[in-house]
Amino acid sequence: MTSPFAHVIGDPIKQSKSPLIHGFWLERLGIAGKYKARHVPADSLPAYIRKYRGDGSWIGCNVTMPHKQTIITELDHLDPVAEKLGAVNTVVRQENGALHGFNTDAEGFLEPLLPILKSAHLFRMARIIGTGGAARAIIAALAACGFTLVVAGRNPEKARALLDELVPGGDHHAIALSHFAQSTDFAFDDREGCLDLIVNASPLGMRGNPDLMFDWSHAPPGSIAYDIVTDPVETDFLKAARAAGHQTIDGLAMLIGQAAIAFEKFYGARPPRKYDTELRELLSR
Repeated sequence: MTSPFAHVIGDPIKQSKSPLIHGFWLERLGIAGKYKARHVPADSLPAYIRKYRGDGSWIGCNVTMPHKQTIITELDHLDPVAEKLGAVNTVVRQENGALHGFNTDAEGFLEPLLPILKSAHLFRMARIIGTGGAARAIIAALAACGFTLVVAGRNPEKARALLDELVPGGDHHAIALSHFAQSTDFAFDDREGCLDLIVNASPLGMRGNPDLMFDWSHAPPGSIAYDIVTDPVETDFLKAARAAGHQTIDGLAMLIGQAAIAFEKFYGARPPRKYDTELRELLSR
């Protein structure tokens, strides 16, 4: 029988780091499996699913843009998280050929924050920049962890619609992205026990994209800056956060975290996270 294999699909796909991550773990664990990138244009998605659904060696795929929402109509079951978010980034083929859709973005995003979230806090607030697919998962994840949210986007109405859809009834706020570009002298709550996050959940600052204009006077003392961008790993957003004295979390944390969940679903084994430092070095090259 052919070794089990999985793909990451999208358009474009060349930039994906998923094959390196999954290949690294497969090698370390000695698993006879494969994981490759497949370029699948939007109009070829149904044909891709038809081709591999009946292949017993195909164990599933990770899904990137532009397929995270459109693939839902090709699936047989949706995990509750994926159903709530209306987006799938992991498809697992069952033995009977049924396809189960998951969204691992929220859990992957939260992974590096878990040691901090285990503590009780006087107040939790997150300023989230972005209104795309990743932002959807992050909004839902942080709201479930008791954060009051401020979502900033080029279109504040879209930010408001996201909040009303995903976390209706909460005391959350939507503002224009430009709000954070100008300095402020706002007197932040600096009592001990407050947890503040500044999250870039947008492509701003990614190689080939415009810079993210964020003035760090908008970050309360002791804030944690979290950037989901992975190219470059060391973004100007994170550099400026450290210069302002804030703790930082880079995009590889979420990338590796969500990949670890998918890996276990695909290959039935937990990835060897003791090699994370080595893996991060490979991904940063």
